[in-house]
Amino acid sequence: MDVNALRELAIAATEQALRAQYDVVPGEDSDEWEAEYRRQFARLREQHNVDFRAAAPPPAASPAADDGQWPELSGTLEERRWGAAIRAARFAEIPVPAVRHFLVQTWPRAKQWIDTREVPTPVLLQRLKPRYDEYRRQLAERARARKEAAAAKAAALAAHQQRLAEAGITPEGLVELIDASERAPLAPLGEKLAEISLGPRHLRVFATADPNVLLVKEKTDRGQQDYGIERDEGLVADLKLYGEAP
Repeated sequence: MDVNALRELAIAATEQALRAQYDVVPGEDSDEWEAEYRRQFARLREQHNVDFRAAAPPPAASPAADDGQWPELSGTLEERRWGAAIRAARFAEIPVPAVRHFLVQTWPRAKQWIDTREVPTPVLLQRLKPRYDEYRRQLAERARARKEAAAAKAAALAAHQQRLAEAGITPEGLVELIDASERAPLAPLGEKLAEISLGPRHLRVFATADPNVLLVKEKTDRGQQDYGIERDEGLVADLKLYGEAP
């Protein structure tokens, strides 16, 4: 098993473990996700007896950016300087990167930091806890939505590839049929049927206003050319199926 496969297993195991622990799964930029991911990676590495002596140590899938280079606050020049100093002092008292990231995202104005400068950090964090919890919930929802969308797209792509395989449709076969087709005069552009990339060749195939002609726009490293080919309904059906890729 290579490092990429092990990472995928660790990510899946992390999601499963966190779902069992939390009502709302922590986002991938959270300390909880990071810690659980590293536990799962180490466990799976030992379980599968994988040796990565030559590989770099595994990074988290989506580590939170927390290198101290925070975005500039808004306000007057004096407010920005004062607010940045207060923010830096605050962050020195906040050890959790996810909390610092939350404050960077939700407190972009220097005046927010200046107006709360006298409030002790623990008190300030307690006041902000409801907003922080909601922020984390929204992050988790967005992460879950992204994963669901990616999974749906992957499933649709796999189903499309299966249909192409069952029909015996390949980019090579389509380009071969186009090349073998009789040339025809150009006609006004219609709907796009498919887009095919094969090595240095990139072909876009369109129906035209002439029911007997297809238009091919082909681009290669030598430039672009447009040409017509005689319409064949079998080729059109294959192109349409190929062009349905999600």
